[in-house]
Amino acid sequence: MRENSVKRALKEGKFQLGCGFGNFRSAEIPRLLAAAGFQWAFIDTEHGNFDLETVCDICRVSHLINFCPIVRVADFQYSLVARALDNGAGGIVFPRTEDPKQLETAISWTWYPPTGARGFGLAPCNLDYESLTFTQMTDHYNANLMRVVQIESVRAIAALDEILSVKGFDTIMIGPADLSISLGVPGDMDHPKMVGAVETIRDACLRHGIVPGIHTRSSAMARFWKDRGMLFVGCSNDLAMLLERASENARAIFKD
Repeated sequence: MRENSVKRALKEGKFQLGCGFGNFRSAEIPRLLAAAGFQWAFIDTEHGNFDLETVCDICRVSHLINFCPIVRVADFQYSLVARALDNGAGGIVFPRTEDPKQLETAISWTWYPPTGARGFGLAPCNLDYESLTFTQMTDHYNANLMRVVQIESVRAIAALDEILSVKGFDTIMIGPADLSISLGVPGDMDHPKMVGAVETIRDACLRHGIVPGIHTRSSAMARFWKDRGMLFVGCSNDLAMLLERASENARAIFKD
């Protein structure tokens, strides 16, 4: 079984770069992303088009190359969390978090008893076919899974201290698109309301001992928040990066 290098690096205060991944149904993409310098991606089953078989293929390849596949589930449902984990997810992203009690229950689904309520259903391929005791397996996964909570609304900010007081998760990943809409400044990532809200969340994370993170829509935005203390930063996604690079090439070729 492999240690989660992203989780270890974050505990050591090291910056970890990721991206969104939910459009191109290819297990080759994690290898490409790792070669480019990314350490993790969130596999987007909230907005993306992947079914569970695709998620499983991507997770298995990711683990072989020490790349961390974190599945963003579509909703707070045990079956979505359990099946993602048992098919190789290196962690779970919980979207649209606003209710601390709901979050506490959902986090328990990622921990084996006695800490939590996760059912046992690991496939041998996720264990590298090692011969292990139940205790070895459950202890390893309890220690190595990433548990990521998204803050995406004004309502979540109002409940922020309560959310951050829930035990058992690692990091916050701010969802800036929905947060900007909730703040009344849709898409304006540089608006003072937006910057102030993100800084408020970051500072609260630091007070509670939670790793601060954010997903961003450009390299400039990623660098902006990296320079301001965010350690778990996502930048763009598979579709947007291909479009951006393809557009650059086309413009360069057709330029007079």
